[in-house]
Amino acid sequence: MKMKMRAKKVFALAMAALMIFALAACSVKDDVSAGTSADDAKNLDDAVKIYKKLMDEENKILSENQELWEKVFAAADKRDMTLQEDGKNYGDFLMDTIESAKDSFSADELKTLKEGAKRISEIENELTKLEEEYPEVREKAIDSAMDASGDGSMSVPADSDNVDVSKAQKFPAFDGKDFDGNKVNSDKLFSKNKVTVVNFWFTTCKPCVEELKELEALNKELAKKGGQVVGVNAFTLDGDKQAIADAQDVLGKKGVTYKNIWFKSDSKAGEFTTGMYSFPTTYVVDQKGNIVGKPISGGITSDEQKKALNDLIDQALESSK
Repeated sequence: MKMKMRAKKVFALAMAALMIFALAACSVKDDVSAGTSADDAKNLDDAVKIYKKLMDEENKILSENQELWEKVFAAADKRDMTLQEDGKNYGDFLMDTIESAKDSFSADELKTLKEGAKRISEIENELTKLEEEYPEVREKAIDSAMDASGDGSMSVPADSDNVDVSKAQKFPAFDGKDFDGNKVNSDKLFSKNKVTVVNFWFTTCKPCVEELKELEALNKELAKKGGQVVGVNAFTLDGDKQAIADAQDVLGKKGVTYKNIWFKSDSKAGEFTTGMYSFPTTYVVDQKGNIVGKPISGGITSDEQKKALNDLIDQALESSK
């Protein structure tokens, strides 16, 4: 049962990076002018439409065969698979995972999975082309998807009925540990800082990994103002030693020095984490432990996202005076 639940959580997190685009699926499908090739983009607006359409297709491939993909991640977990390397095509990563676990599937299942992984690989190549040609395309696509969702909030509960992340005012209290084994209490953590930026991520989430250097730079800036960045890797809940080692490997390669922490999955903070359907997600918390404004969904790499985050940080610093 524990393995089944872990596989479900891993699959949900893998889907989380895609779900943000699914909310805009209807408007994308209705736009018959949007192609599925980066070469079809004549300008940034075209690129955004194509980007969303490709992400919706990728999401559909995974969601239509959810039980099969859960088996992929369950098999990968049992075999202690190497996590996705930074910059590696996600479709190729899936294909490698499927191949290593092929004995777990029937011939028909393997055919379905390999066809899906092959198409995801093609989609990822097109997405990369769009990002290279139009550096703002991902952030613009996220913003457009958020607008299409109605209220702009992407923090939709996934598995938990007990925690409504979008309505939270106080950051859930926790007693956890950092990756070096030091105890971390939420009250002490927040009260010692004028502002705390809490970034939720997971190890195989491409946009999560891409923003780590930006967050490291932000942590150094905040240190001068009496604040800090804290990471919460969703794979490391309950102190999973292998997951912590994998996360530390990624953090080390990115030169990250700021604190990353874990807490129990059945705690309020754990439910808060597993109740997210968008990664990365970043919260700003003031000195009293209150969440400031709305969370920021998506990588904080664009000027627009950075401005939104800095505005929230300024609000938190002002409240600490």
